[in-house]
Amino acid sequence: MPTRRSVVIGVDSSTQSTKAVAVDTDTGRVLAVGRAPHTVTGTGGARETDPEEWWTALCAAVRTAVRESGVPPTAVTGIAVAGQQHGLVALGPDHRPLRPALLWNDTRSAPQAAALTTALGGPRSWLARTGSVPVASMTAAKWQWFRDHEPHHADATTGIRLPHDHLTERLTGIAVTDPGDASGTCWYATGRAGAGAGGPRGAGVTGANGPGAAGVDGSGLAGAYGPGPAGAYDPDVLDLIGLDPALLPVVAPSGATRVGTLTAAAAEALGLPRTVVVAAGTGDNMAAAVGLGLGGAGLLDHPVVSLGTSGTVFAATRTRPADAGLAGFAATDGTYLPLGCTLNCTLAVDRFATLLGLDREDARPGGGVVVLPYLDGERTPDLPHAAGLVTGLRHGTDPRAVLGAAYEGAVFTVLRALDGLLAACGLDPADPAVRDRPLRLIGGGARGRAWTETVRRFSGRPLVVPAAGELVALGAAALAGAAVTGADPVALATAWGTGAGEVLPAVARDDAAWHRIAEVLAAAGPTLLGGPAPA
Repeated sequence: MPTRRSVVIGVDSSTQSTKAVAVDTDTGRVLAVGRAPHTVTGTGGARETDPEEWWTALCAAVRTAVRESGVPPTAVTGIAVAGQQHGLVALGPDHRPLRPALLWNDTRSAPQAAALTTALGGPRSWLARTGSVPVASMTAAKWQWFRDHEPHHADATTGIRLPHDHLTERLTGIAVTDPGDASGTCWYATGRAGAGAGGPRGAGVTGANGPGAAGVDGSGLAGAYGPGPAGAYDPDVLDLIGLDPALLPVVAPSGATRVGTLTAAAAEALGLPRTVVVAAGTGDNMAAAVGLGLGGAGLLDHPVVSLGTSGTVFAATRTRPADAGLAGFAATDGTYLPLGCTLNCTLAVDRFATLLGLDREDARPGGGVVVLPYLDGERTPDLPHAAGLVTGLRHGTDPRAVLGAAYEGAVFTVLRALDGLLAACGLDPADPAVRDRPLRLIGGGARGRAWTETVRRFSGRPLVVPAAGELVALGAAALAGAAVTGADPVALATAWGTGAGEVLPAVARDDAAWHRIAEVLAAAGPTLLGGPAPA
């Protein structure tokens, strides 16, 4: 008899939309992709979304992917969610969100981040504990803002979840996270295995499936502590921000941990059988790393540039990072994932194209024009109240050069973290062998000629542009496949070939443009870029 086909679903719940890919578990072939949008609201520094929109979008995207894949729902054996990092979902007594979630790019918590940094003894203390220094995007700062500005909601909170945690709990009824996404909270101590309060013990986790329900791997959730970066919730940080660890989910050993099966309600909403295995899932950056084949069973110390709503540069490494300019995340597979992140990337440049009345590809090098496109404040550099800055305009300035300068400013801001990233991996950025190592370029911007050429010109490195378009969702699918088969998710993604793609040769680095932007940023500083704090 022929072997029954196994299909897994990987979900990417991002800032603007949800994507769900249906993937053949054996071959990695993408059978179909489903999509559904989200709404982001807020003015000034506020950025919020009703978590119910994420769930509605997930259900719609999964149903579309399964329907268009041409396979019966009974062929689906596993699912995993990768979500936008850092967002704060506060649950009430009915286990539903008390209010819209505070998103990663909500900058109202900047004062709280600064105060927390000082309260724990400064950046070095935070780096030693969590690998990261609080900025407005980190969940600890958002919780502190929540307590300061909405104490009635904080007092009524019965659970705190990250976006992907919330969706995994909707699928399984089990409150669980993974080391990767947990490490973006600033209350999770990377590398302190067995230390601290930890989370609720996994052996006592119950949910809609009940203790010991079909699909729950009791050994996989035996505790909140794991080796290496799978550390523990830091009790001193939790005390500092007044957060009861009982409100937090258990930390699974990895994003590929098999945590349960679908609840009856989730199975009905998705149109799938209850037997579908649910993996713990992870944050979007960690899932992208898996999709690229980065990790202990794949590529280590190979840098990635991701161009999306945010711009990021990251690499998987065995070296624990401790650089105040980077987020010292854990990866989801037991390695580390140091990451530099900017708030203003593709959406900011698209806004310049709209203002100039140009197509986004109708750009040329900026020449004497410099644009710092910090339209929503900025995370790296840490300028949470910044506004955009344009300088060097003349009567004869070509609008295409202004748009090109916006691309340059965004790419410069992402790439200036690259040397720090390589050093955090224990590498010498000046070593020719390191400098010649290609960048892997992903995200929506990687599909655009103007973005690709600007990254080539400003990095001076060869680029690898993976052919796969939904690497976060594919990484989540690899986590689901690993939960079903017991394989290593990075090895599985590598076997699928999801990180393979076109290699673009290096071009000479445009040092003149780089230094021109660096000089403007240094001269402007907080005086011009600080701006008034949002109300």
